[in-house]
Amino acid sequence: MCGIIGFTGQREASPILVDGLKRLEYRGYDSAGLITGTGGKLHLRKKAGRIAELAKEVASNPAPGHYGISHTRWATHGAATDTNAHPHTSTCGSIAVVHNGVIENYQTLKHQLQADGVEFVSETDTEVLAHLIRHYYNGDLLQAVKATVELVKGTYGLAVMCRQEPGVLVGARLGSPLVIGLGPDGNYLASDANALSGYADKVVYLNDRQICQLDGESWVIRNMDFDTVDVPVEDIRHYLGDFEAEKGEYEHFMLKEIYEQPDTIANAMRGRLDDASATAHFGGLNLTPQQLRSTERIIMTACGTSYHAGLVGEYLFEELARMPVEVEYASELRYRNPPMDQKTIVLCLTQSGETADTLAALKEAKRMGHPTLAICNVVGSSIAREADGGIYLHAGPEIGVASTKAFTSQATVLAMLALFYGRMRHLSAVQGQRIIEELRALPDIIRKTLQCHDHVKKLANRYGDMHNCLYLGRQYLYPTALEGALKLKEISYIHAEGYPAAEMKHGPIALVDADTPSVFLVPRGNVFDKVMSNMQEIKARGGPVIAVCSEGDREVASIADDFITVPDVPDYLQPIVCSIPLQLFAYEVAVLRGCDVDKPRNLAKSVTVE
Repeated sequence: MCGIIGFTGQREASPILVDGLKRLEYRGYDSAGLITGTGGKLHLRKKAGRIAELAKEVASNPAPGHYGISHTRWATHGAATDTNAHPHTSTCGSIAVVHNGVIENYQTLKHQLQADGVEFVSETDTEVLAHLIRHYYNGDLLQAVKATVELVKGTYGLAVMCRQEPGVLVGARLGSPLVIGLGPDGNYLASDANALSGYADKVVYLNDRQICQLDGESWVIRNMDFDTVDVPVEDIRHYLGDFEAEKGEYEHFMLKEIYEQPDTIANAMRGRLDDASATAHFGGLNLTPQQLRSTERIIMTACGTSYHAGLVGEYLFEELARMPVEVEYASELRYRNPPMDQKTIVLCLTQSGETADTLAALKEAKRMGHPTLAICNVVGSSIAREADGGIYLHAGPEIGVASTKAFTSQATVLAMLALFYGRMRHLSAVQGQRIIEELRALPDIIRKTLQCHDHVKKLANRYGDMHNCLYLGRQYLYPTALEGALKLKEISYIHAEGYPAAEMKHGPIALVDADTPSVFLVPRGNVFDKVMSNMQEIKARGGPVIAVCSEGDREVASIADDFITVPDVPDYLQPIVCSIPLQLFAYEVAVLRGCDVDKPRNLAKSVTVE
């Protein structure tokens, strides 16, 4: 859950490193640091806090040199302090390391090193790596890194430099992304290709258990047998999103990304709706027609917001494709051994494509011989490359830590995939064409929905001092209730819980009082009357009700204390449309409370550790 960027070449390294870290700050922002080299001397600068603190430190105390490595941290071992910030160095200061991931056996290795007289200065697992590399160093940094990673258990994306080998950077990968960038002024090592935009022209991705060495003019990748590996060199533009990672006229990235959703939903559908066959088609599934037609069960696995999108997908597949679907938290699935027959496909959902638990669940499914698919936003990410096939969201970079446009794009792709399977199984051409027309109308409907923003802002001012909030919906809107509660928790730090509306009376209703509002998702649909009854139960106990309802619905308006209207759409599209006011509500409450919307405390965008 951290960011790495290194550079070696003809330019001053520190401006490149600081700029790259700013682009990666969404991946971790507890602390940051860099180290550069001039000849046989290394220059270490690191600070707790945001990248701005490191930038100030480097401005007042420059770090010269034409090569260096840097890191922005999300703390796993040890508090966010200057001492625990990366890079970490060996006792003599000759070896410097930045590291993403977790070294699970670091305590054992640390005790062995301490027994040999090594003194540790930080609380991190990463410092073990610096001392081990120094222990094995005998004039060849690449060999020393190889010897070290053969000892460790866990995950790592490493960038290493050494005082005795000026201009040389060494990287290693296992379970945490690493990419080499090739540019006109030198070569780069990073955890994310987006950090290299404007610097590198070409990129090369490392796979697990590979190590690399680069200087300003050359690079090489080897496997753990030390054989040279031939890997494709690709244009970096293939891996960068279509949306610029700049806020533009918006105060926060999250708000910009909320307003991008008409376009991101359109991008998710572009070229995938087939009128002639009244279905959807996807170019990257990489499964035979026989495999697709014989699928009898789908297991969706994901974490966080992607898990909620998967729950929406469960309803979609059951209704449109008449297929049994199970949705599993990836963190649980990776350690289970559920019975899965040979006609089961495992579908992974992830925005970043680097979520550690989802990647581990994917690998376990592949080990068991099941076909695997991924719905992912980041081209070239670990999950995108590991899965047998998949579907890209084409949503562009999502910088705000709280996911918004990725959720609606995932739900849109799942609707198209359910249509695809439904047309193979039981949906008629007339039904398929109707669904296509409804999907095509969605971007304009979302534009119309966004017009509720001013009204939502007034509601945020009214309820911004609450301490608890319930989100309630049924059927397709139960996952949306979960997602709305998660957004409020993530960025405003208000305790919120999502429930199926009917389950509220089986316990959570005990929380209802005059200071605990309930957000009801109650647009017109199949269970409208049932949700209205649940709303009355809250009203009878004095709980304030905020309703998200269909335009012109006077019945809901007469009962709710406050309401937000959304355009009328079929049940299966309601999760997408109703999520928009919930995103805006969370955003406005967080702004009102003075929270850091794009970088909420304790969170990081890409969860690359277990």
